[in-house]
Amino acid sequence: MRRAVKMTAVAASAVLALSAAGCGGKKASTGGGGGGDSKKIVKVGLAYDVGGRGDKSFNDAAYAGLQKVQSELKLDIKDIEAKEGESDNDKIQRLQLLAQSGYNPVIAVGFAYAGALGKVAPKFPTTKFAIIDDNTVQQPNVADLLFAENEGSYLVGAAAAKKSKTGHIGFIGGVATPLIKKFEVGYTAGAKKVNPNIKVDAKYISQPPDFGGFKDPAKGKTIAQGMYDQGADVIYAAAGLSGTGSLQAAAGAKKWFIGVDSDQYQTAAADEKPYVLTSMLKRIDTAVFNFVKGVGENQFQKGDQRFTLKNDGVDYSKSNPTALGDLPSTIDDLKQQIVSGKITPPEK
Repeated sequence: MRRAVKMTAVAASAVLALSAAGCGGKKASTGGGGGGDSKKIVKVGLAYDVGGRGDKSFNDAAYAGLQKVQSELKLDIKDIEAKEGESDNDKIQRLQLLAQSGYNPVIAVGFAYAGALGKVAPKFPTTKFAIIDDNTVQQPNVADLLFAENEGSYLVGAAAAKKSKTGHIGFIGGVATPLIKKFEVGYTAGAKKVNPNIKVDAKYISQPPDFGGFKDPAKGKTIAQGMYDQGADVIYAAAGLSGTGSLQAAAGAKKWFIGVDSDQYQTAAADEKPYVLTSMLKRIDTAVFNFVKGVGENQFQKGDQRFTLKNDGVDYSKSNPTALGDLPSTIDDLKQQIVSGKITPPEK
């Protein structure tokens, strides 16, 4: 259950307008209070991808970035959920209402917003927008936050191959899009670097235009159970909220699970934690932090901003040292080879 948060007076009218439009948004003032607080107030609008806040992955990482900014700026946040099966018109309405209500900057969480943002951004030239995982919206007021998912996935693929006792691992993608394929090919390449003969099963929960694969824990669990039953002993799930079901399957089978985007060892239930080998960290929190801080300090940068292993934009987690054992010595060596350019993980 999500915790209710009181509205601040500074944007009450905007929130009422949004609520009346039926967008299902949440409003929170996350900066410090008090009349003596000299921090600049920045009104941030956040439009979530399918799964929303609480997915323990992609969307949560975006919100975590806003939490990090609190140390330097006083934030007035409005975040709105996406609806499963929604149209581009729904996304257009969501972005437009945030901009009309004075939220600036506005962050579109996910490539699915590209079409909508391309129509909304030109109508609000003074509003700064960011979109995660897309760079097709070429507008002077849009920042494109992009990641080297293949690099981070390469590292966890190597970890999976080193940890596997059966020589058989799996990959579960939420939706079969070019973006999620980057996770798969990087993971497979890293695994084969360690064990050229390893078997890698890869399955996707849904195909475009059905994006429900990012929000179906039951199917994520069923697919993972099938892979474990067929002999896989490590599974990497790049599937948003659906990955929580895959983790449940791992705990039930007492096999290894690799998380994605956020450090899923930190959010796993107590009985699941022992089976989280690592997570591929996609630093959406860092990207959002940099973007919002830049806007707050009048240092907005338009266009591509790429986050890689070299600038700590992606990485792997070490939260479960009992599970990892001495694996970091191998993984960190591969990481340095990627950073130096000696290894270039494939993207497709």
